[in-house]
Amino acid sequence: MDYGKLIEEARERAKEVETAQSLPQVDLKKYIDYTLLKPESTYQDVINLCNTAIKRQYFGVCVNPHYASFVKEHVKAAGITTCAVVGFPLGATLKKVKMYETELLLNAGIEEIDMVMNIGAFRSGEYRFVEEEIRAVASIHPHVKVIIETALLTDEEKIKATKIVVNAGARFVKTSTGFSRGGATYFDVALLRLAAGNSIGVKAAGGIRSVDRALRMIMAGADRIGTSTDLIGNEEK
Repeated sequence: MDYGKLIEEARERAKEVETAQSLPQVDLKKYIDYTLLKPESTYQDVINLCNTAIKRQYFGVCVNPHYASFVKEHVKAAGITTCAVVGFPLGATLKKVKMYETELLLNAGIEEIDMVMNIGAFRSGEYRFVEEEIRAVASIHPHVKVIIETALLTDEEKIKATKIVVNAGARFVKTSTGFSRGGATYFDVALLRLAAGNSIGVKAAGGIRSVDRALRMIMAGADRIGTSTDLIGNEEK
């Protein structure tokens, strides 16, 4: 694979997205994982998240594992997907811990998992370990998204990480935790989409606080949007 060519194509795509006058005509709420991952979040905060998701009919809600079962019960009648994070936010916990956490969430009926890749291991060149860890988690849960934390990677590493996610059998590659030094960019989304082809989904997350930005992420290649902002509600104000 010609990494340089992919990077240049992604840059061109990002420029097109940035300057586009016409945005995708989509039902945005069906793309949104409405998210609450702040460590200080209370049960009332989580209830508010769920109630807003139900009102807007967002695709899913994404929370820390402690709240996952609670959220599942709160939103299941509305047909909203419950997602929980694993190895969050650093990705540096033990492989068996990630596997056990995933198993517990699967047994609780949580439909999707957003797992943080072991970023340090990846940047150390431990590609086999990283792929095996993702494969182990993906073998437990049928719908795993892998957060590669693009702000911490070179462009070449973003491509390599995406290829590992594809090979490991995950369903999505995701840009960011929202807890690092940067979130999703149009360039990163375009690059991940080009690297993944049509084999898996791309989730854009981190710093997406407007409908305009969300639609441009979709134009860049995102299949899902992670955001802690009530985008539809803000648009209606």
